[in-house]
Amino acid sequence: MSHIKVELKKEDVAKLKEICKSFNNEPGELINVLHKSQEAFGYLPAEIQEIVARELKISVAKVYGVVTFYSFFTMLPKGQHPISICTGTACYVRGAEKVLDEFKRVLNISVGQTTPDGKFSISCLRCVGACGLAPVVTVGEKVYGRVSPDGVRDILKEYEQ
Repeated sequence: MSHIKVELKKEDVAKLKEICKSFNNEPGELINVLHKSQEAFGYLPAEIQEIVARELKISVAKVYGVVTFYSFFTMLPKGQHPISICTGTACYVRGAEKVLDEFKRVLNISVGQTTPDGKFSISCLRCVGACGLAPVVTVGEKVYGRVSPDGVRDILKEYEQ
């Protein structure tokens, strides 16, 4: 995985330290600290993970392990309109992969990437609990059900203005 070096500004570092302090720099609060940090910065690059590790006095490896284990944490900046394709069993069986391939083809990006204009990013999720609507796609908070590869362009059109 290519690593983009993220330069954290002094005020960003201060904000991170503040977040850690709000949880008493308690190692057991790692997940809460990471949630708050991702809320504040949008994603959790290595530079943020290193500061969190230092503040909570735990290893960077442990922080990285938690960030990569939970699918709601991301190490890459998300697009303005983050697209997630459900790849849970029901969605998968009903053709989620073809829908995913069509998003990748139309946007010309891979899973985990963001379009050069910063508008869209693609990720896969496990299950959104809307199995009756499979295959399911979310764009931000909006849920689209029974999506076919033909419907991909229509979904993207809604966000083009």
